[in-house]
Amino acid sequence: MRNRFEPDRQLTARMAVTMFLLGLVYVAFIAALIVLLKSTVLVLVIAAALLGAQYWYSDRVALYAMHGQLVTPEEQPELHGVIDRLCATADMPKPRVAVSHMDLPNAFATGRNADHAVVCVTTGLQRRLTVEELEGVLAHELSHVAHRDVAVITIASFLGVMAGLTVRFAFYSGLFGGRGRDQNTAVVFMAVMAVSALVYAISFLLIRTLSRYRELAADRAGAMLTGKPSALASALTKVSGDIARIPTQDLRTAQAFNAFFFTPASGPGTVVANLFATHPTLERRLDALAAIAAELGGPGSETP
Repeated sequence: MRNRFEPDRQLTARMAVTMFLLGLVYVAFIAALIVLLKSTVLVLVIAAALLGAQYWYSDRVALYAMHGQLVTPEEQPELHGVIDRLCATADMPKPRVAVSHMDLPNAFATGRNADHAVVCVTTGLQRRLTVEELEGVLAHELSHVAHRDVAVITIASFLGVMAGLTVRFAFYSGLFGGRGRDQNTAVVFMAVMAVSALVYAISFLLIRTLSRYRELAADRAGAMLTGKPSALASALTKVSGDIARIPTQDLRTAQAFNAFFFTPASGPGTVVANLFATHPTLERRLDALAAIAAELGGPGSETP
């Protein structure tokens, strides 16, 4: 898909390397399951079904989980107007537009490609941001769509999801039941657990590394599209500050979707926690936007 978002060769290279490494891990994981479970057809059917469901229905699952509802231009004229202008500037197809009636200030993009994408904002975000700040956030989300980040992260995260489900499958499928097989079943069970844990750990680290970089890339692409990095920096500061004041119990319901959010639904983390975070720190993102402002120069490019 051609568009006017600035190409990011480093992002493309990192995505290619990450997907290659995840592919190797995925092949090894499937091979190990075939050996351990002794059913090639069963393993391949489960793998194909889970990957297909996650790829084709990620937008519906995300909207359902976040209570998002598709809205028309008549229902949300200002929101549609901003997205119309950005899509025209970026020369890209307009995604579907949704609103989630949550006070948590955030936004996310989902969908397997640009023709099936959805951009969703919460009412909490709309209430807190100015039009220019909202424009910066939406440009960030449209960059994810243009760079196919959603599909890449969805496919990449599948491996970790499958690793976790494999353990549950081992418990409930009955493959490890039966009398006279206690010792053998225990060995097989522990082997599956060990392989699943290793696969999950590797995929977790690779995805988190890629996710942090793609957020910086989306910040840059969005700021370059609007020419107003200060507006995006202001939105980041507002949203991050307000999220820190949201009750913890309300944040927990949204944290499963942190990888897709504009900014994570969590407070400031420790140094170790930041290493495993889906997003760079607020300071890192603001520094990067300040550098873009200096690069652009001119009115409206100063960071707040």
